[in-house]
Amino acid sequence: MKDLTQGKEAKLILHFATPMLLGNIFQQLYNIVDSIIVGNVLGKQALAAVGASFPVIFTVISLLIGVASGTTIVIAQYFGARKLEEVKKAMDTFYIFAFFASIIMSVLGIFFSGDLFHLLKLPEEVLPQAKTYLHIILAGIIIFFGFNGTNAILRGLGDSKTPLYFQIAATIVNIGLDILFVMVFGWGIAGAAIATVTAQAGALVTAIWYLNKYHSLIRITLFGMKFDRDIFRKSLRIGLPTGFQQTFVALGMMALMGIVNTFGTDVIAAYSVAGRIDSLVMLPAMNFAAALATFVGQNLGAGKPERVRHGLISTIWMSSIISLTITLIVQIFPSQLMGLFTKDASVIAIGRQYLIIVSAFYIVFSAMFSISGVMRGAGDTLVPMFITLFALWFIRIPAAWLLSRHLGVVGIWWAVPMGMFTGFLLSFLYYLTGKYRNKVIVKRG
Repeated sequence: MKDLTQGKEAKLILHFATPMLLGNIFQQLYNIVDSIIVGNVLGKQALAAVGASFPVIFTVISLLIGVASGTTIVIAQYFGARKLEEVKKAMDTFYIFAFFASIIMSVLGIFFSGDLFHLLKLPEEVLPQAKTYLHIILAGIIIFFGFNGTNAILRGLGDSKTPLYFQIAATIVNIGLDILFVMVFGWGIAGAAIATVTAQAGALVTAIWYLNKYHSLIRITLFGMKFDRDIFRKSLRIGLPTGFQQTFVALGMMALMGIVNTFGTDVIAAYSVAGRIDSLVMLPAMNFAAALATFVGQNLGAGKPERVRHGLISTIWMSSIISLTITLIVQIFPSQLMGLFTKDASVIAIGRQYLIIVSAFYIVFSAMFSISGVMRGAGDTLVPMFITLFALWFIRIPAAWLLSRHLGVVGIWWAVPMGMFTGFLLSFLYYLTGKYRNKVIVKRG
């Protein structure tokens, strides 16, 4: 557990963010390894199937992700205020909620998956493999939330190293199982999905054993947990705006996927690969922002608001330097990055075009996330929700639809930075008002 209320802000945030970043890089390797093996062994139709499944998966889990983020902020603020009994209650409440909610969402997702794919106009040659992959992943959603929820709780307590170790182990197992199930056993796209679920299940069991045996605060058992309605309401107040934001973002991703799907399998596969690369290269900005949110939560909970501004400036500097470095790499080697996933020349050319356009705006994305991290850490998630939804539904999606009619698929790619810039500008203007300071849930004294 790490106290972020004492010491140099930049050093604290960097040290806290680094293990979290490494852990999430390994987490993304789940999806990346799946895509690399699927694309090179099973072909571009299977690669398109994996890519088409992701927006549906994200839609199913997005609301639960929001509640989990709310719980993390509640835990961070209680821990900053040294209210350890409330920390334990918040953890119990999250696990009980996640157990029942994940079962419900898994069943609903599997039941309606076919209708969703037809609504998105997924090409018929991609549909069977997409349904197979999606159903297996959704069947393991409860494992996903058990594992990632535990890691999120640890980060709320200021412990970003233990989740890293769990994630590294899970990723190594997943890579091995991918090779075994897909390349050796020949299980096809189902093997890639089974590998992911199995690896996370093993990591969850290991995490529960380790924490129960060695961690001073966390004890995870099937019996004895208590659901606290008051803490749950606080988590919902913070988490539901983020959850609704994630849900509408997921629906927006599905709408964009529907536009992409009309251009055929090559474009779907290229968009899938480019999205995997995007998800990896944007991780530094997202993890620095997550570290900043915990930093802000602890310091506001401890009654030290003056440290928040210094933390934000430090985070923007660090994440901007990393973003510019990544942009340079992507701009120089776009075809080589695409070539890791597929040897199809058409898919590589389309994806290369996407990466050149979007990577030029990574620094805007990093600044936007840093500012949002301050608001999330304070518990102010409602306004960021509206900003995100406006940038997506009123800028990016309409621009993608309109520009694609005149410029073809490149119009969809240009719509991405248009949404990023809008989100950054609105977030910055709201931050300047300082209203986020009034949303802190833990009062000193």
